[in-house]
Amino acid sequence: MHELAGVRIGGCNPIRIMGIINTSPESFYKNSVFTDKRTISKVSKLMEEDGADFIDVGGMSTAPYIKTLVSEEQEIKRITIAIESIQKVSKLPISIDTCRAKVAKAALQLGVEIINDVSGLKYDKNMIDVLEEYHPSVIVCAFSHHLINGNQVTQARKLISQSVLMALKSGIPKSKIVVDPAIGFFRQKAKGILFTKMNSDWLQRDILVLRNLNKIKDRYPVLISISRKSFIGKILNEPDPEKRIYGSIAAETFAALNGADILRTHNVKATSDTVKIINELKNLKKGL
Repeated sequence: MHELAGVRIGGCNPIRIMGIINTSPESFYKNSVFTDKRTISKVSKLMEEDGADFIDVGGMSTAPYIKTLVSEEQEIKRITIAIESIQKVSKLPISIDTCRAKVAKAALQLGVEIINDVSGLKYDKNMIDVLEEYHPSVIVCAFSHHLINGNQVTQARKLISQSVLMALKSGIPKSKIVVDPAIGFFRQKAKGILFTKMNSDWLQRDILVLRNLNKIKDRYPVLISISRKSFIGKILNEPDPEKRIYGSIAAETFAALNGADILRTHNVKATSDTVKIINELKNLKKGL
């Protein structure tokens, strides 16, 4: 049985929803950015009412196609405001979206229960020390510092396995690990620091991964974060993230039907409604 901050996931459990709160003005989707305490509290409470199971807080955008690096001090200041504002109005488990150990530790000291590291614990060598000290639930993404070639499904499995092993060696039990194939983070070139370099077409890579989630997830629940991303924009030829809602819901539905256990989304209400229909139809099918 797998649990993320005490919430059961995977197997026969419902598909879970992770709402996104960004405190980074540089984020690609501006309508997901909230910086003042009152708004963060309001938005997080609404997410809970709309069906979120977790809230993911980010203090620095990780979009690979824009320059987003800020100081650790700035990232900590941003996430501290958000975490404290959420805790005042909601009991939902909070996830911190960071690849930096100092930021992760600051969040854990505030009561955060989940570390969501898009570098798969590979960016900051001190992240392992933080895991050993606090033993949080962990989400690890497929990531590499080196050029990746060959079959992308095989490569995703390999990279995720490396990060899972790192988490296990740090004392995190198997039951508290979730994996993420990193949709949107494999690129031929990028401006940001958090991407995996590849020579093949990134869109085709992500499509192939979504078609083969059950092969990639292995024995671990899988989280998919695709909401409003450039993946959607590329397919729809839509540069504005604000206009990618329908494409996002379609892609999330496809992911859910192909094995996703958690959907990380900007669109909690729409995604929650979609998941309710999927879960109901699955149960109906089993009863026939």
